[in-house]
Amino acid sequence: MKRKKIIGLIGGGVCTPDIEEAAEKVGRGIAERDGILICGGLGGVMEAGCKGAKEAGGMTIGILPGTNQKDANKYVDISIPTGMGHARNIIIVNTSDSVIAVNGKFGTLSEIAFCLQFGVPVIGLFSWEIDPSIIIANTPEQAVDIAFSIGRQE
Repeated sequence: MKRKKIIGLIGGGVCTPDIEEAAEKVGRGIAERDGILICGGLGGVMEAGCKGAKEAGGMTIGILPGTNQKDANKYVDISIPTGMGHARNIIIVNTSDSVIAVNGKFGTLSEIAFCLQFGVPVIGLFSWEIDPSIIIANTPEQAVDIAFSIGRQE
């Protein structure tokens, strides 16, 4: 049996309605391709992506910074409390076949840096453009297409 792709979704814990809509479309696209969405499990981009995935019948995993499973947004199927704070970002990146960064600030930037360091393809959607290795997408649909067409560089 073929393993499902695990696509990371990273971005801000707070976002504008436009970014929320984009993240929701990314989540929906991941689920429609039978992928699994993994994220930080909290609000903003993470919650919007999980919502889109759940509405499309998908599976979501939240890697939480704290120790309480109940901190996960209501669209997370599997919540994994780590007690690791931002260090949990390494788990998200290392579990992902590819990562889509939607907007975001410095926490997102740290996850992008881990992607670049560990050879995990990262697609930027309205996000940081700090390195030529970041693949820039112009739409949520394009970001998902790219995420499913490439894989981790082992």
